[in-house]
Amino acid sequence: MSEETETPDVVEEREEQAYALDRKTWAGILYALDVEDPELLESLTAPMHAADIADLLEQFNPYDRGRFIRLYSGDIHGDILSELDESLREEVIRFLDPDQLAEAVRTLESDDVVDLVEDMDDADAEAILGALEDSDRVAVQQALSFPEGSAGRLMQREVVWAPDHWTVGEAIDYMRNTEDLPDQFYHIVLVDPRMRPMANVTLGRLMASRREVKLADLAEESFRVIPVTQDEEDVAYAFNQYHLISAPVVDDDGRLIGVITIDDAMIVLDEEHEEDILLLAGVTESSLSEGVIETSKSRLPWLFINMCTAVLSSIVIAQFEDTIEAFVALAVLLPIVASMGGNAGTQTLTVSVRALATRDLTAANLMRVVRREATVGLMNGVAFAVCLGIVGMVWFGMPQLGLVIAAALIVNMLVAALAGTLVPVTLDRLGVDPALASGTFVTTMTDMMGFFAFLGLATVILL
Repeated sequence: MSEETETPDVVEEREEQAYALDRKTWAGILYALDVEDPELLESLTAPMHAADIADLLEQFNPYDRGRFIRLYSGDIHGDILSELDESLREEVIRFLDPDQLAEAVRTLESDDVVDLVEDMDDADAEAILGALEDSDRVAVQQALSFPEGSAGRLMQREVVWAPDHWTVGEAIDYMRNTEDLPDQFYHIVLVDPRMRPMANVTLGRLMASRREVKLADLAEESFRVIPVTQDEEDVAYAFNQYHLISAPVVDDDGRLIGVITIDDAMIVLDEEHEEDILLLAGVTESSLSEGVIETSKSRLPWLFINMCTAVLSSIVIAQFEDTIEAFVALAVLLPIVASMGGNAGTQTLTVSVRALATRDLTAANLMRVVRREATVGLMNGVAFAVCLGIVGMVWFGMPQLGLVIAAALIVNMLVAALAGTLVPVTLDRLGVDPALASGTFVTTMTDMMGFFAFLGLATVILL
């Protein structure tokens, strides 16, 4: 079927699956494993990028993963290992013999090797380090000596630098005569005689200039250096905020010791966003390949906390047993109050946590944001209060009940807006990750206040 004759549904499905492993290829790979045909497997996987091979390994069950690695003739090279989920790297490495492992890690930049070994146990880390040449091993060990989550762990030691008095011609001659340049780099870092970075020169401007032009005359206007101990979250923020492509890393004396490139910074940014989303849902990072027991253990603590907070809400409801017995309709409407408040709180909370992560929500604009969210909460509360108030009157034939649920909904929507903003800000001020516990606090507050307002008003107005 040509693209001109495809139905809109077929085109949409094809576009959605553009970067996914298609069923035909997946079936062919499984068939190649069943019949142990390495040539067929090679023909199916040869067009794949290293990231696609890593995804393939993650989708296999452990048995098929082992069969694939033993039959795969393309070798599990370093790029595939670096793309693999951390929970699977050690498992895959155990299938590789020492020569395969050595060949795999030799092709990686130092920052990729650091990322590979930093979460491994000592035995597996030693196997990786032992496969490196002495100079590369020393560079990786030095990077591992820096704090976890710092720029020192994120940087690569392979950096192209030149004295700030060199010309374009001297830089080009140097690069042509140097055998150990990084596979990919974007800038030449200009340094002074004390190896302190002074500026960046892009390769594009370098290659477009005449040989006699001074490198200093081609320096980029935007230039920032990264302290080696700076937190990787701050590094990622700087790259995103100032549109950096690469940035030199300096030690405590301001001397050049490495470089961070945009791909590594964006990985950190993506990981931070993913972590915030998971924490808001009360789960920890896991992969689809993890077992049932491990996944269950990681989720139990948060479910236990949610159970405890639900008990608090139940205690509030228990204080109004007589009111509920007198008006059974209250029990029918209770979930509406809780649900509306919880959803409104989650909306505000998500926006606030995201704004804190991107540093858009600060002390300078906090009160303006609080006023805006409170106003939005009131407006939405009034709109839904009118709807549910009418429902309450028509459904149960009690105008007072419609008034009660309308008033309770306005109160709870306002509480949700304030809690969704102030709770994450307060946790952030206390040095606690706002994504970690905000959801539990906000949900508890909206449930308790919603129940208290609804049942309290019902007690006053209806009894």
